[in-house]
Amino acid sequence: MTETVFSPLKADAIASALRTVETERNGLASLEKALQGPLAAPFAAAVESIYGITGRVIVTGVGKSGHIGSKMAATFASTGTPAFFVHPVEANHGDLGMITRNDVIIAMSWSGESTELKGIIAYSRRFRIPLIAMTAGETSTLAREADVLLLLPKEQEACPHGLAPTTSTLMQLAIGDALAIALLESRGFTAQDFRTFHPGGKLGASLTHVGDIMHKDERIPLVSSGTPLTEAVMVLSRKRFGCVGVLDDAGRLCGIVTEGDLARNLARPLSELQVDDIMTRTPKTVKASALATSAAAMLNEMGISALIVIDEDNRPVGIVHFHDFLRVGVA
Repeated sequence: MTETVFSPLKADAIASALRTVETERNGLASLEKALQGPLAAPFAAAVESIYGITGRVIVTGVGKSGHIGSKMAATFASTGTPAFFVHPVEANHGDLGMITRNDVIIAMSWSGESTELKGIIAYSRRFRIPLIAMTAGETSTLAREADVLLLLPKEQEACPHGLAPTTSTLMQLAIGDALAIALLESRGFTAQDFRTFHPGGKLGASLTHVGDIMHKDERIPLVSSGTPLTEAVMVLSRKRFGCVGVLDDAGRLCGIVTEGDLARNLARPLSELQVDDIMTRTPKTVKASALATSAAAMLNEMGISALIVIDEDNRPVGIVHFHDFLRVGVA
């Protein structure tokens, strides 16, 4: 096998990238170890504190911690924990009025001595608003004032000068995600709940159910068992789904006639046949509660263009076509 040869500049860049990933991985490993030890009880206390409020989570921080805080607030909000980010500078100029006594504050500062946070810390103490500190400064002002201290391990930054926040912000991001997921699981937050907050884009489409996009009532192409094939062809042509479902005397689905079935039987006297003579007696079906992504995968796997949607008694309640999945962006 031929070995790939890089120019000195490219080789140095790759070596640098590998050092960065290794350094940041060591930071995450240290955080994991802390969660198995001294950070475990404070983390659980933070989850309980947030879970028990009737207000919102106020996340605050400045600089790179602030950027991570904005992402953290967005993750909370999208997973069932109402939250928003308040910039500490803006808080000192009126935005403190956005924070109520029913809220909880998560203040982020790697050193714990960010001067911009003094106003929001003092406000939380004055009105007894629970304060969760996320810092590496064990004896810092923020750590001393907090009700719950999430003390993050001090690990080497990936920056060779030890200045640019890299490993430290990755650990902040990880502990924020851990809080959000722990709260999500505590609340029993479901995929359907998630879709409520993510109606748009690919993510919203992937959480769409068949029942949300299926055609119902008079749009479903159906005929009864014993129907002349010529009548079934008229229904198939009029409804334009490329198939027609066949019902037994109890109204349950007992077969399906597709355009492919017709093509395979062209040599027979179609005008003399009934649907029962050529129908597929074990049609592929789907439930309305199924995810659209799963139904679209069935179509692709089986090489068919439509699925009849049935209820628990095998009675048709709708039909979905490949074009419906294209329309919502899951095919």
